[in-house]
Amino acid sequence: MHDAIDTHCHVSPIWYEPVETLLFQMQRHGVSHAVLTQMLGQTDNAYLLECAARFPGRFSCVGGIDESSDAAAQELRALARAGIRGVRLQAAPAPAGLSFERLWRAAADENLVVSCAGPVSAFMSRAFERRLLEFPSLIVLGEHLGGLARADTPADPDTLEGIRALARYANFHLKVPSLGQFCPRPRTFSGRQRPLDPGAGRLIHEIVEAFGSERLCWGSDFPLVSGREGYGNALEWSRELLQSLGTQAARNVLSNTARRIFRIVAESASA
Repeated sequence: MHDAIDTHCHVSPIWYEPVETLLFQMQRHGVSHAVLTQMLGQTDNAYLLECAARFPGRFSCVGGIDESSDAAAQELRALARAGIRGVRLQAAPAPAGLSFERLWRAAADENLVVSCAGPVSAFMSRAFERRLLEFPSLIVLGEHLGGLARADTPADPDTLEGIRALARYANFHLKVPSLGQFCPRPRTFSGRQRPLDPGAGRLIHEIVEAFGSERLCWGSDFPLVSGREGYGNALEWSRELLQSLGTQAARNVLSNTARRIFRIVAESASA
């Protein structure tokens, strides 16, 4: 079994779950490293950095920042010095201004990954495309398949085609979410049946075909995944689906892409 890297996890001592609960799931299911992603709206990143320091080699941090602040770029540079590997920003167009431009420039200068959240319409906007063009060296990582896996996404061919079209920008990457996020649970199932809609497989295959596995990485959405199919199922079902695309593709999505863009050093997980 190839070790996996989970690129989308939320931990907190006061909301969701503490990091020890995530570590239990990682150790149980062969996940060597996780990217701790700040909750939207939160800008206190002390706990994430504390977790990375307490468990060396296990975690990378994607911090949160107030995008509207005039000091956002300066604060982001300070977070980069503190050790974050990425910043979570909204995909929706932000107000024009020097502070906004400086924030994205600071992310590019500090070699940070921008983990982008938002509805599929925001990713498909001209403003978002201009951002990808303006910062070609900046790796922008669209969460939840660029919004395709969100519950508020309309199920029509135009939305899929809109995200597929962004594959022409080499700096745009996607997070492949747990399949239970966009596959409704069947009313009945038994034994060890995988209760997955065949459409999930087709969607992932089409995304891999458009972007290539080298620009995709897997993220569980812990701990919300525990209220859907569960952490172990999320990883195992994704692994089975990706293996149908070939061993190398599975390794890229489950670990290699994340290792490259977050600059994760391969080492044994001994925490």
